[in-house]
Amino acid sequence: MLEVQQLNVAYGHIQALFDVSLSVNEQEAVAVLGANGAGKSTLIKSIMGWVQPASGDIRFEGESILHLQPWERVRRGLALTPEGGRVFPDLSVEDNLRLGGYLQPEEAIREDMATVFELFPVLEERRKQIAKTLSGGERQMLAIGRALMARPKLLLIDEVSMGLMPILVKRVFSVFSELRRRGVSILLVEQNAFESLKVVDRAYVLENGRIVLSGTTEELQADPRVRAAYLGG
Repeated sequence: MLEVQQLNVAYGHIQALFDVSLSVNEQEAVAVLGANGAGKSTLIKSIMGWVQPASGDIRFEGESILHLQPWERVRRGLALTPEGGRVFPDLSVEDNLRLGGYLQPEEAIREDMATVFELFPVLEERRKQIAKTLSGGERQMLAIGRALMARPKLLLIDEVSMGLMPILVKRVFSVFSELRRRGVSILLVEQNAFESLKVVDRAYVLENGRIVLSGTTEELQADPRVRAAYLGG
């Protein structure tokens, strides 16, 4: 479904990604793990078209998407939950969700909003509430819901656990398991390896802009380097 091939990205004279290659198959969940500054957000921005790579290719469903604008990539089936639960702060919960589904007909918007409310019942209770008055966890749920309104084939999730209390992290990650059961493919970019490796099939470890490890969940959970750096043991 998604293939990132030898991607190099630089900001001026500072290179952020070095020959990064990874893939996500249909109905698969894949994580990219790494500390702050590893290049994870640059990778996501490149896939969405916010950053232009110096070289390499990004292919979605067999075709290069490097020439496509971000909104065209959304139309193709990519959607992003941005880091920090960024939403439209002065709009209501319902209007945020409607904006996420702006490419969809009204009937689909109603159906998808019902699905989001099923996944996140608190959002239905807050549907008329202005987004900036929500808690951090509720804003993160809203950001995920807004991305789902685009009916993505592949959902990109950037640092979803950032700033959330542990109980909310577990709640949000449980939703990813449900999304997988519903057939949504996921690329999860995260520092929280412990929770991420519970919900994905495979993972890559990104350090200083380079992929240094990759494997199945079981392989990485057993790898002493991953255990020492990310799993606390």
